[in-house]
Order: sequence, then structure tokens, then C-alpha cells
Amino acid sequence: MNELFYLVPAASLVALFFAWFFFHQMMKESEGTVTMKEIAQYVREGAMAYLRQQYKVVIIVFIVLAVIFSILAYGFHVQNAWVPFAFLTGGFFSGLAGFIGMKTATYASARTANATMRSLNAGLKIAFRSGAVMGLTVVGLGLLDISLWWLILNAFVEEASEAQTLVVITTTMLTFGMGASTQALFARVGGGIYTKAADVGADIVGKVEQDIPEDDPRNPATIADNVGDNVGDVAGMGADLYESYCGSILATMALGASTFFSQGTDVQLRAIMAPMLIAAVGVVLSILGIYAVRTKEGASLKDLLGSLSVGTNLSAVLIAVVTFGIFRLLGFPNWWQMSLSVLSGLLAGVIIGKATEYYTSHSYKPTQKLAESSQTGPATVIINGVGLGMISTAIPVVTIAIAIILAYGFATGFSFSTDTLSMGLYGISIAAVGMLSTLGITLATDAYGPIADNAGGNAQMSELDPSVREKTDILDSLGNTTAATGKGFAIGSAALTALALLAAYIEEIKIGFSHVGKTVLEVGDRTVETVSATITDIVEYYDISLMNPLVLVGIFLGAMMAFLFCGLTMTAVGRAAEKMVVEVRRQFREIAGILEGKQRPDYTSCVRISTKAAQQEMVFPSLLAIIVPMLVGILFGPAGVIGLLAGGLGAGFVLAIFLANSGGAWDNAKKYVEEGHFGGKNSSSHHATVVGDTVGDPFKDTSGPSLNILIKLMSMVSVVMAGLAVMLHG
Repeated sequence: MNELFYLVPAASLVALFFAWFFFHQMMKESEGTVTMKEIAQYVREGAMAYLRQQYKVVIIVFIVLAVIFSILAYGFHVQNAWVPFAFLTGGFFSGLAGFIGMKTATYASARTANATMRSLNAGLKIAFRSGAVMGLTVVGLGLLDISLWWLILNAFVEEASEAQTLVVITTTMLTFGMGASTQALFARVGGGIYTKAADVGADIVGKVEQDIPEDDPRNPATIADNVGDNVGDVAGMGADLYESYCGSILATMALGASTFFSQGTDVQLRAIMAPMLIAAVGVVLSILGIYAVRTKEGASLKDLLGSLSVGTNLSAVLIAVVTFGIFRLLGFPNWWQMSLSVLSGLLAGVIIGKATEYYTSHSYKPTQKLAESSQTGPATVIINGVGLGMISTAIPVVTIAIAIILAYGFATGFSFSTDTLSMGLYGISIAAVGMLSTLGITLATDAYGPIADNAGGNAQMSELDPSVREKTDILDSLGNTTAATGKGFAIGSAALTALALLAAYIEEIKIGFSHVGKTVLEVGDRTVETVSATITDIVEYYDISLMNPLVLVGIFLGAMMAFLFCGLTMTAVGRAAEKMVVEVRRQFREIAGILEGKQRPDYTSCVRISTKAAQQEMVFPSLLAIIVPMLVGILFGPAGVIGLLAGGLGAGFVLAIFLANSGGAWDNAKKYVEEGHFGGKNSSSHHATVVGDTVGDPFKDTSGPSLNILIKLMSMVSVVMAGLAVMLHG
């Protein structure tokens, strides 16, 4: 086991090396003309200035939370002493992953635009491999953080038995997942508010009121819009998927330690190592997939989607095959069944991605029909877009439901009894690891989108030949679809991981009993030692059933949290966008010569408005996700918390898919009209789809993608605060 473990840090170093290599290759390319370099520098400076401000706020929040965890650990002794430190490192690595990805993107956009002048393939290669820097950085730092904490805790933690030590180590490691989730939520919400305030303001005044093209240098909000693509869709998304990736691995490790608790430490170690090894092999196979992506000149959107699919599908097929070997090597008695559990997660991810592509790409009928509805005005565009998003939830929800049943069934031999519950939950959790095992390339296809978008903006502002903008628009349309696919992937993995975290919460409750000195439980007419209590015993002890009003109250509160959180983030974008619209209108009205191109707009004031709005508006929704699980645990105990997490998962999962797909379809319907359909640019149909796109902006880039973090952050907070809930409701 020890020898196999070192494959994990080795894989993390391989990922980080290739991230550096792709970054170095990209930096060798030319940024183009003096104007292209100047515009790229504006965007870089704006993005870095925003991140500096965001990190100042986040650092304060992290210090306060670390103090609270220290009081719980060292004052009340209801928490492991390592929790405050693990929490801080999780936040640090999550922020670092987002920072590196965003820095790469701000250097790559002008280079992508310049390369596109040579060929479409050259532009795709730079944009995609720059996106791969983000993907490989996320998986590399994630595995590095996990490896370091595994070594540290193994060296210092010692419980009554070796089996108990492994349980404590793995549940303690979950808390750095909370740090990653907290940082990710601030990054997603803050970045989403920033980017959509600028985007909506630029579109409403520029496209609709002034009839000037997207990314026109005469639009004062253009630089802020391009900065927003980087801080929201790159830095925010990188932090988001870092916590998804780590959360799935950590939850599976914790379940492995508890599921095989009574079968000896050797079996426990195999179950703990399995998710780490699958993730490690996934890194190598993702790199192979990245090298497989290329296209031909004159490729259509469908051709480009096919090119990216070659890379992602190659990685997925290879990891599916290798997984069988990993479980066989580890000596699992049901090795091929466990491999099928992983395969069910992988297939679920592929199906969700394809369903998202179908509903959001203008290569297919749903988005084409949505664009067609623009002929009767913006109202029908919005109505049909909302309907499309609602319908699009069916395939992902059914897919996840089937994946859960299959992953559970394969792990247990399709025995759905209380005796096999823990093994089944381990199967579901390992399926989430399978879904995210090829994140290195999946995230590359996601991060590629904002780079292509910024490349188009740079081409437009630099007044390059229109053919360059046409090529970058093709890459951008592809980016809209891949971004929506990435969001669907993240949401799907969140559903599986959140289920595993529910089980991990039960295990943390058991450890909470030991913290408060409770060694036996009265379960019905039986007396059970807490150290050997099963999930079923804990569920019975706290009466976690639908007949318990505390559980029902928790379910309602969890469902409400999904909608309340979305409402807060949507209205935050609305308020920030109002300020942006007022400022852009003021500049057009008061600064003479902007529309004639004789006077440069004041880009800085628009950047400042977005930055300030994001800093002010991101704090309350993000803190709510931390405070509510704490309060529910204090007031209603573990039964209420389980209800909260179940309600949040059910409502949040479906709502997130709806928002992401509606937003993606509105965006690509606009692109479809801009290609010349239904009147083309500056027609009434175009104006109608622009209105739809502005409504969809906070749907797909602020509220929707933040929901999957909300689901997991509430779970992580509950796990960390389980000891306090037990102390008050033991």
C-alpha cells in the first residue's frame, strides 16, 4: 500500500509539470500588434486588481472561521485539533488554482486571436492548451494537498486502534474540503457578479441602445466585460472544480475507512487508496486526451465539438479500462463490480455532457427553435428559454438516479438491505470519483471558453480583419457549449459527492460521540458501542425518518436555501448591472466623440464599479451558506441537518441544471442570429435574443454554477460542525 500511495504525489507533480509546460509554450507565442498587447494588458491589470481585493475579503472570513474552529477544537474539545490548519490549506490551494488559471487565461487570449489569423487550428490549440493549464493545475494541486495531509496525519494522529486512526485521519481530511468549498463559493459568487454586471451593462447600452457590435472599443464596459470572463469563468470555475475534485476523493476515502472498519486495516487501506489511485491515473490519461485534440481549417461548430469529444472520450474510455486493473491490483474481492460502479459515474458524466450540449448548442434544434422565437420579440425568447431549461433537467436527473442505483447495486451485488448500506454508499462515492477522474481534460474544455471569448474581444477592439472575428466567434460558440457542459459535469458530480458526504456526516457524528465521552448508544432495545455503531444505528438513534418533524423542517429549509441563495445572487447582479448601465449611458452622453471613435472611453470607472459591487454583494450569500447549517445543527441536531442537506441537494441539483442550460441556450441563440439567421445582427430578432442573453447571463454564470458549491459547502460545514451538534443533541 505504501509503495502504491507514492503514485499519487508523483501524478500530481506530472500534472503540475505539464501545466507549466503548456503555459511556457503559450508564452512563446506572439500577442500580435501593439494595440492587441495594450488591450490584453488592460484586461490583465483589471483581473489582478479584482483578485487582490477579493482575497482581502476572503482572508478575513477565513481567519474568523479558523478562530471559531480553534475554539471548538481546543476550548470545547468537540473537534480534531488539526481541523483549523486543514481548513486553511484547503482554501489556500483552491485560491491558488484559480489564480494560476486566470493568469494563464489573461496571457492566452491575445495570443489566441493572433494565432487565429494563421489558422483556426492554431487558435484552437493555444486556447485549449491554455485551458489545460487550469485543468492540470486543479488536479495537480488537489492531489498534492491530499498527499501532504495523508502523510502529516499518518505521522501525528494515533487513536486507540489502527482502524480507528484511519477513520479519524480521513474524516479530518474532509475539513480541508470545507476550506476549498468556502473559497470556491466566494470566487464563484464574486466573480459571477463582477462579470455579469459588466456583460449586462455592455449589452443593454451597447448592442440594444447604440447598435454597436459586441466588444466594440467604443463601449466603456468592454474591458470590464473581458476582465469578468477571467475572474468569473476562469478563477471562479477553477476554485469550484478544485473543491468538487477534492471533495469526491475525500468523501470516498472517509467512507472507505468506515465501511471496512471491522475487516482489518489492510482492507481499510485498500478502500482508502482506491479513489486516490483512480484520480492519479486519470491525470496521466487526461494529458493523453489533451494531445489528441486538433481540428481542420474551415471546421464547423459540430466539427469542433467532435474534435474536443475525441480527447475527452479517449480519456474516459482509457480510465474505464484501467479502473478494472486498479481494483484487481488492490485485491478487492468484488473488484469487477466496484469497477462497474466507477464506470456508471463515468457514463453518467458523459450522458449529462451530451444532454447539455444538445440543449445549449445552436447546432441542434432546441437552441435553433429558441432563436426562431425571437421573430416575435424578447418575451417569447424568455418564455421559451425558461421552458427549454426546465425540460432539459429531465435527462440529467434521470441519469443521476440511474447512476446512483447502478453504483449502489454493483457495489452490493444488488442487495438493497441495511446490511449492505455502507458498501452501497461507498459505490456511489467511488462513482463520483470516476465522473471527475478525467477532470484534467474536462476542465480544459471548460476554461477554453473564456479564453476564446476574450480572444474575440481582443480581435474586435484591435480592429483586426473581420475574418479573424468570424473564426474567434466559432471558437467562442464552442466555448459557450463546452462551458455549459462543464457546469453540467460539476453539478452531476456534486449530486453524487453530496450523497457520499451525507454518509460522511454520520461517521463524523460517531467521532463526535467519542469527543464528548459517550461510549454506548441506546438504539431501540439494544445497547451499541459508539465505535462500532453502523450508519443504520445512528439513523435509528436520531430517528432520521420522514415521520420526524425535525427532518421535514430541515428538508424545507434546504430547498429554500437553494432558491434564497439564487435570489440573492440574481438581485445582486441586477443591482450591479443597473449601476453599470447608468455609467455607460453617462459616458455616451457626456464624453463627446466616443461613438465616432475620436475619444477613448473611461474603461477604468466601469472596472471599478464591477469590482466594488462584487466585493459588497458576495459576502452575505456566501456567509449564509456557512451560517445556516451551523444554526440548523445547533437548533435541530443531526436529524435536522440531514433534512437540510437532503432538501438542498434535491432542489439545488435540479435548479442548477435549469439555470445553466437556459442561460447557455439564450447565449447561443443570440450567436445563431448573429451568424445571419432571422435577420442577423442589429435586426429586431437580434435585439430580442440580446435581451434573452442578458437575462441568461446571471443564470448560467452566477447563480447556476454557484449552486453546486452551495450543496457541498453546506455538507462540509455540517461535517465540520458535527461535534458541536452531538454535544448539544447527544
